[in-house]
Amino acid sequence: MTQIDVIDNHGQFTHLEQRALRDMGVDVEMVDNETPPEEIDADGIVLSGGPSIDRIGNCPEYLELDIPVFGICLGMQIIAHELDGVVGSGDYGGYADVTVEITEDDDPLVGSLAPETRVWASHADEVKTVPDGFERTAKSDICGVEAMSNTDRGLYGVQWHPEVAHTEQGEEVFENFLDICE
Repeated sequence: MTQIDVIDNHGQFTHLEQRALRDMGVDVEMVDNETPPEEIDADGIVLSGGPSIDRIGNCPEYLELDIPVFGICLGMQIIAHELDGVVGSGDYGGYADVTVEITEDDDPLVGSLAPETRVWASHADEVKTVPDGFERTAKSDICGVEAMSNTDRGLYGVQWHPEVAHTEQGEEVFENFLDICE
């Protein structure tokens, strides 16, 4: 069975990420972000959302574990920030229902949602420029980078929250990540 670790970055929806995966029959464990990388024994990692890039613990080191990583909201921003992308304040701060256009329908994480999907997202901070080696895979009217992927390195991210009920095809995103991990 596939083992996924959800890295807790102190976000308000982190428990829902764990629950969504558990409800899909996945062997999932919530792991504190201060856990040493050598103690991670999983087939994939979800970097949860959270309130601050200043409280990300060992998340940068988890990117080097040679297993797929799926960053959600702050998790995606961590990936971008650590790999020399650009993260900045968004024009729209709070949570909102957003229509996201999938720009790469062959992307293994979000391509199956093409041509568009409705999501629940916060844009207080967002990825402004994807790191080298990454491709923007989704955008919206309010955010130029709603999702990104580096399939060669197995690093993926979405700005939105697939674990909440307001996101239409959230479970499908988690299923796609499981396929990547298997």
